[in-house]
Amino acid sequence: MQRIQTGDQNFVKKMNKSIVFNAIKNKGPMSRSQISKNTGLNKATVSTMASELIDESLVYEIESNQSSGGRKPVMLYFNNHAGYSIGIDLGVNYILGVLTDLNGTIMEEISRPLASTAFAEVKNTLIFIIQSLMTKAPDSPYGVIGIGIGAPGNVDLNEAILFAPNLKWKQVDLKTDIQNHFHIPVKVQNEANCGAYCEHLYGAGKSSSNLIYISIGIGIGAGIIIQNNLYTGTSGISGEMGHFTINANGRKCRCGNHGCWELYASEQALLNDAKKQKVLSKNDAINLEKLVTEAQTGNKEVLQILHTLGEYIGIGLTNVINTFNPEMVIIGNRIAQFSNWLENPINHVLQDRLSYYHKENTDIKFSVLGIYSSALGAASIAISNFLSDQKLETMTF
Repeated sequence: MQRIQTGDQNFVKKMNKSIVFNAIKNKGPMSRSQISKNTGLNKATVSTMASELIDESLVYEIESNQSSGGRKPVMLYFNNHAGYSIGIDLGVNYILGVLTDLNGTIMEEISRPLASTAFAEVKNTLIFIIQSLMTKAPDSPYGVIGIGIGAPGNVDLNEAILFAPNLKWKQVDLKTDIQNHFHIPVKVQNEANCGAYCEHLYGAGKSSSNLIYISIGIGIGAGIIIQNNLYTGTSGISGEMGHFTINANGRKCRCGNHGCWELYASEQALLNDAKKQKVLSKNDAINLEKLVTEAQTGNKEVLQILHTLGEYIGIGLTNVINTFNPEMVIIGNRIAQFSNWLENPINHVLQDRLSYYHKENTDIKFSVLGIYSSALGAASIAISNFLSDQKLETMTF
């Protein structure tokens, strides 16, 4: 019986400390009396928890300039520079890495193209980017607290990459390799899950508790937020919506299926159509940057393939919305830079195919974080893991 009581006391202390910490982090600067008033915790508890957080360098205090006539209150601030996190967006043809503070503010970034998807070469490029970002991290009490990696494939509950068809990887334990190299905590998650997590924390989905983030890059993946929590499925591999069948007699996909959504609505589909339709002169390399420029100048052929792409995106979104009935769908990753040309054809398909009730209750948005969603989400997952190790739970108010 005594053990249960001790466990309860430890749990209560952890929760009280988390409440004080999150109040300061999310609403600070705040005085101890403000925290007590806002949270309902008594002043003695708030003072004790605040002192512990100050000793741990996660919170610092400064005297306020404002006074109601008596002693100036001491304000508590979250020390977002107590440590730094590294987030990696592992694409099929690129790697983007960011260094963030504990608030998710990007301090540095490095991007490198991938000429090969061979595991050894990708790992070497990844190590180079991480090492470069680590050297750019300012001095801090905790240093680099963790590395988050968003990977384009099935990631299980042990964070092993089971299958990444566009990288041609199977059964890859990238987490252990990177963790053994740098000797700091590493978190590996599906890149679309990272994007969903990030958009819910910082981006277009901050106001939504139920959303689907559609990551459209070389392939298509989805991150699912249900009641403010990331849903990953029984074995961690939910969200493979790019492999919805939208053409029963369609081309064969690398996943083994036929007619997958990502064969018609992805960045790769756009590039393939641009080459097939010969929308640029022979001397022009076909890439997203060039297609954006051509769209801006009114290239009719480019505008036509973007319109077709938008229609195929809309067809897949119809299935997503009918299945999940989310408050919001956010379209992200590198395809989001074409939002000006994709929005109308997507909405036209949704208006034509969805029921009135689904249309009226689902917001369709493009990511406000663009290419940074996955990398920033991966960094934020590493931050959450660090705070959990400090016996703090992240909360929203």
